[in-house]
Amino acid sequence: MSTTLIATRYAKALLDIALADGILPSVRQELEDIQTLVRAHADLERLVSAPLIAPSRKAAAFGEILAQVGASDLLRRFFQVVAEAARLSLFHPIVAAFRRLVDIHLGVVEAQVTSALPISQLQAERLTQALARRTGRTIRLDLRQDPSLLGGLKVQVGSTVYDASLEGQLRQLKARLLSA
Repeated sequence: MSTTLIATRYAKALLDIALADGILPSVRQELEDIQTLVRAHADLERLVSAPLIAPSRKAAAFGEILAQVGASDLLRRFFQVVAEAARLSLFHPIVAAFRRLVDIHLGVVEAQVTSALPISQLQAERLTQALARRTGRTIRLDLRQDPSLLGGLKVQVGSTVYDASLEGQLRQLKARLLSA
């Protein structure tokens, strides 16, 4: 079974509990905070990924850390189950899967925007609104820079790509000239 599928199963269970208890926003934020904590400390990264540490010891150590940072009982119990099942190494994929499932639940779609130059806040807001009108969904931008683009930008929403780059426009012009 793939790690993505396993991580998604755990994330789905956590999502179901958070929805049933009506605490999705707080669980989402707390999970993001825990991931930030893990990424900020190399020892925690090693703890979650180390294959040679016994699952029960991982569960106890990670549980103690979560208790010290004031994590909710729900997340402490959740990660205890994950650790005891020898799946704590899937910590980051579980968080990513949870994030994805929450987005689906809330109707949020991520748009990957690649531009040659940084996009201003106003441009980002206008692009978000335009994409929301076009797709009928709530949009979250993932902004990236690629200096190899001469100008303009490329936007990918799901499997749809909108190419408004200078390179794309030149390619279209060439195709029109060759077909004329």
